[in-house]
Amino acid sequence: MITVNPDGKIMVRRCLVTLRPFRLFVLGIGFFTLCFLMTSLGGQFSARRLGDSPFTIRTEVPGGSESRGALRKMSDLLELMVKRMDMLARLENSSELHRTASVAHLAADRLTPGAGLIERIQAIAQNVSDIAVKVDQILRHSLILHSKVSEGRRDQCEAPSDPKFPDCSGKVEWMRARWTSDPCYAFFGVDGTECSFLIYLSEVEWFCPPLPWRNQTASRRAPKALPKVQAVFRSNLSHLLELMGSGKESLIFMKKRTRRFTAQWTKAAKHLAQKLGDARRDQKQILVHIGFLTEESGDVFSPRVLKGGPLGEMVQWADILAALYVLGHSLRITVSLKELQSNLGVPPGRGNCPLTVPLPFDLIYTDYHGLQQMKQHMGLSFKKYRCRIRVIDTFGTEPAYNHEEYATLHGYRTNWGYWNLNPKQFMTMFPHTPDNSFMGFVSEELNETEKQLIKDSKASNMAVVYGKEASIWKGKEKFLAILNKYMEIHGTVYYESQRPPEVPAFVKNHGLLPQPEFQQLLRKAKLFIGFGFPYEGPAPLEAIANGCIFLQSRFSPPHSSLNHEFFRGKPTSREVFSQHPYAENFIGKPHVWTVDYNNSEEFEAAIKAIMNTQVDPYLPYEYTCTGMLERIHAYIQHQDFCVGPSPVPSGAHTSQSPFVLAPNATHLEWAQNISSVAGAWPPTHSLRAWLAAPGRACTDACLDHGLVCEPSFFPYLNSQDAFLKLQVPCDSTEWEMHHLYPAFAHPGQECYLQKEPLLFSCAGASTKYQRLCPCRDFLKGQVALCQGCL
Repeated sequence: MITVNPDGKIMVRRCLVTLRPFRLFVLGIGFFTLCFLMTSLGGQFSARRLGDSPFTIRTEVPGGSESRGALRKMSDLLELMVKRMDMLARLENSSELHRTASVAHLAADRLTPGAGLIERIQAIAQNVSDIAVKVDQILRHSLILHSKVSEGRRDQCEAPSDPKFPDCSGKVEWMRARWTSDPCYAFFGVDGTECSFLIYLSEVEWFCPPLPWRNQTASRRAPKALPKVQAVFRSNLSHLLELMGSGKESLIFMKKRTRRFTAQWTKAAKHLAQKLGDARRDQKQILVHIGFLTEESGDVFSPRVLKGGPLGEMVQWADILAALYVLGHSLRITVSLKELQSNLGVPPGRGNCPLTVPLPFDLIYTDYHGLQQMKQHMGLSFKKYRCRIRVIDTFGTEPAYNHEEYATLHGYRTNWGYWNLNPKQFMTMFPHTPDNSFMGFVSEELNETEKQLIKDSKASNMAVVYGKEASIWKGKEKFLAILNKYMEIHGTVYYESQRPPEVPAFVKNHGLLPQPEFQQLLRKAKLFIGFGFPYEGPAPLEAIANGCIFLQSRFSPPHSSLNHEFFRGKPTSREVFSQHPYAENFIGKPHVWTVDYNNSEEFEAAIKAIMNTQVDPYLPYEYTCTGMLERIHAYIQHQDFCVGPSPVPSGAHTSQSPFVLAPNATHLEWAQNISSVAGAWPPTHSLRAWLAAPGRACTDACLDHGLVCEPSFFPYLNSQDAFLKLQVPCDSTEWEMHHLYPAFAHPGQECYLQKEPLLFSCAGASTKYQRLCPCRDFLKGQVALCQGCL
């Protein structure tokens, strides 16, 4: 143990009390000085930092004199502190001369660090003084430079009168008045000066010509393209399940479905890989934004997943994600607006400015809700990149509703239309609108052993009603009573505690069943019966695939947006003649029976006939995993809407027509001695052109001949030559904007050609016109693809 005299204890105590706080104080002063220096210097040069926009041109450096004065004051303060500390040290030393040598030695050891700190503070004070001088010199030089630059450019920051940029002056005026209306303009460097307006309008937007004194190479340098990677088929879907996320009942449902179909997707990928051989497929960067699941759109589906709500949209989205992933493409999946903005590169603000970076995605799959969100937040970039968007659209969008100007002038404008997209960018659940692309979904495909087991276990008198919500059963007592005479009726109606009163007591209600259990119920049943709603869902195809006969009602008159509340406001005039038109037209008897439910005798006769009808499980090829993979692969490889629509001829026909009249003189065909148009898809050699009867739509006219209407062929027919080859007597030929053209008018013998490419339409009819219709062949079980399309 070390012992010291009382005076020594006092000295040690005083050193501990005074010197350690003193050290902390000095260190604090030093740290504060360093922070002040960094803040002051950073503030002066913030306008020249790399992170700031290069668009801002400042004519002064604000705060320069204040910062120089503050630096001088800091230097003076440090010098004053050093002087006072030196005086205190001298007084301390003189008062301790009488102490013993040992105590003096101990005191010297304690005081030595204090002397070193004083020297350090003196050095800091000198450095601050030196820095203040250098900052003063730099700021003076900067002010001189800015003044010269601003004097040289002031005359160059006036809105130019350039006929190539007619909107420039008007946009500058708008910016003067409204540039503070959205923070995104300041984000891009707009500060209220004329120069910042012109730089923004010429380099961020494109309304003004480039300014000659700007470094155009730096401002317009295109980002380096990523190296192309070949797409490789995937069989493990675990990473896709991670990408899909969690937290919503809808996402949980979709992930369960994806897991259940993994084996079938893997088998389909192997099959398509063999069919394509060594054909190269570039991997696409794809953003999938499911807009209807975002909180901003209301997300009305997720809360209803476990309460019998509609699942059709989630079934389709789950299958789209699986198909894109299995094909080997790179996916980014978003179900919130914040995620969408982050992935697109949306600048902070209210959505009036373009994206901060070029769009990093080759394709974007979304729905109408997502489309609206993109338009609100992408600014002018939406118009630039909308050709890359694919819209999942259950009921379809016809060209007359899609063209904004035409829809507004002719009464086709709805809440869901007028996007001015290529109609093929809309992708439907069923192939009911050839103007759009058929996306579809998948149903479970059974092997031969499973099919035989189903046939052996089928009940001859068991029916399952199509309808999970009690409201669908309301008013159907009459039909159910007739059906109950011949079959045992089962339901899957959702309820929480009490049995829904709409469901009769003789119905065995299982409540809402998980999808696997519902499939097992269908495998036992003989009949799957619909009561008119919901329209065009996936359940009837699942029932037919599990060996059921589907019975549905015929609508007379047909339901449409003109006479039925459900379709009102949808961007289509399509008439629906039954609950499930695809099942009626593409499958038909014996798997699908369509009868008039208002006729009790016809309804009862159908029940009796169905009981004596035997069917095997059946699934159309286009609703298998292989069929969907083929279809989406073909779309990704061949559909390019960024090239622009085919040009409409401006006058007379060309010297050599590509068409010849068929031997039976009923239609036109592509001449065999003329090759197909390079890059055209579908290939033009599959084109067949017919003149439809008055009042007949091209969709129906092509089906009458076992073909499908192909709207991409319209530009080749849109000429007087096509009418001449069909021996149509045109007294006059006019170019107009109308969704029924090209067409031959009665009376008057007038031929009309289409003026607007976006209005070429397979849909639509009028008794006044005979429409000129482009048709093509299609693969068996794959109506979306022609025989040479894959």
